[in-house]
Amino acid sequence: MSAPAIAVSPRDRETLRRLAERVAGLAARPVEEEKRALCTAHNELRPTRPLVFCDPENGWNEIIGPQDLECEDGLARGWEYHLRREIFWGERMRDDRVILAEMPVGYVYTETDWGMSHRQIGQGGACAYTWDPPLKDYADMDRLRYPQITVDRAATDAIRDLAAETFDGLLSVRVRGAWWWSLGMTGTLVLLRGLEQMHLDMVDRPDDLHRLMAFLRDGTLARLDWLEREGLLTLNTDAYVGSGGFGWTRELPAPDFTGRVRTKDMWGFAESQETVSVSPRMFAEFVLPYQLPILERFGLNCYGCCEPLDTRWEHVKTVPRLRRVSVSPWSNLERMAGCLSDRYVFSMKPNPAALAAPSFDEEAVRAGLREALRVTSGCRVEMVMKDCHTIGGEPDRVVRWVRIAREEAERAF
Repeated sequence: MSAPAIAVSPRDRETLRRLAERVAGLAARPVEEEKRALCTAHNELRPTRPLVFCDPENGWNEIIGPQDLECEDGLARGWEYHLRREIFWGERMRDDRVILAEMPVGYVYTETDWGMSHRQIGQGGACAYTWDPPLKDYADMDRLRYPQITVDRAATDAIRDLAAETFDGLLSVRVRGAWWWSLGMTGTLVLLRGLEQMHLDMVDRPDDLHRLMAFLRDGTLARLDWLEREGLLTLNTDAYVGSGGFGWTRELPAPDFTGRVRTKDMWGFAESQETVSVSPRMFAEFVLPYQLPILERFGLNCYGCCEPLDTRWEHVKTVPRLRRVSVSPWSNLERMAGCLSDRYVFSMKPNPAALAAPSFDEEAVRAGLREALRVTSGCRVEMVMKDCHTIGGEPDRVVRWVRIAREEAERAF
């Protein structure tokens, strides 16, 4: 297969190199190495001040809009958007995220579904939607297939080479594979079977549900096997891991690492937000046993997202090499502080509603963070602001939140 003809216009190249020079300058600051050391100590459970991370997520649309981009070509605009986010992070937001002198490039690939696909009803995106689940009868399970990935290596190499030429002397270029966000599987389950039906199946069709979860587990393990064999995995020790925080650690990759990435060289992650209303006993029967063989493959693990884990902690703590635990706004902070203590990373997720309110109440934000840090004194805390659907059209809100969180973190340590 011949590589596709892609290019960056001279005008776009000039814009990209101008922005890349600013990112390279930010990455070269001594504070970036200080943050790297701080994150490493934190992930290794050494005592540090609470860390502060902020990802505006959908709020980025209110910080950097299409009107702010100068490049004309779609690929160049994507690179420009990445660079402008790095600049905002490093020059204005100034949280504990390390700015890297790197331009990541993803693999070009296609992937099949599980043999069935749901039909979305509604707009989706940032708006509400529902869906028509395709697996309406367990008798149709024989139609399910493991997803198949096809990588276009020629197209991937062409984009990598173009990026290397464009950013030569300023940023390194690395192909990063982002093949999953979560390995929890219940997101796939509810798309196949339906959210309400999943709950009913736990009572009415338990054997069939076990059979489906086993199929999803085996398909996920087969996916990991294939990615390892094909050399498509990427170390995530310098990346965002789990549902918050960054993976800096000296504990990964494994001691026998020789350059080819395996799952045991990486952070793993699972969650089960879709079963938030399920009892701990049912979670322990229908969900966790199917996640454990997957998480067993990874060197360190993260668990949880928006679902509160205080009621199911006795089960979650059996995850092998568990290191980072999500503590959502709906968790009992005091109970989780007792559970996690200094034995796990306490990945606290303050409520993003503070950034979406009609006005930004700094005093309320400060009081809430101060109380949370009091309750979690002695824990290995990181405060991760995420899940933002809006920041009220005011980019300065995330800057102010980070400033307040940093001040309270320094005060608490």
